[in-house]
Amino acid sequence: MESILIHTEFIKLDSLLKFAGLAETGGEAKALVQQGLVKVNGEVCTQRGKKIRPGDTVETDGRAVQVRDGQ
Repeated sequence: MESILIHTEFIKLDSLLKFAGLAETGGEAKALVQQGLVKVNGEVCTQRGKKIRPGDTVETDGRAVQVRDGQ
């Protein structure tokens, strides 16, 4: 599992997908979320604006990243 450091309180799910390299574009990130292909903490999430905070795990397409506090 990869770790992604963020320097803010949270990051929106679609932004995290792009930032972590799990999606190439914002449009691809939106499509992945809307199709139910993204899990947050083990549960399918269809809210692309969901706030992802340090400690959360995001999975899609067999890849998983854990968000960590970079402050």
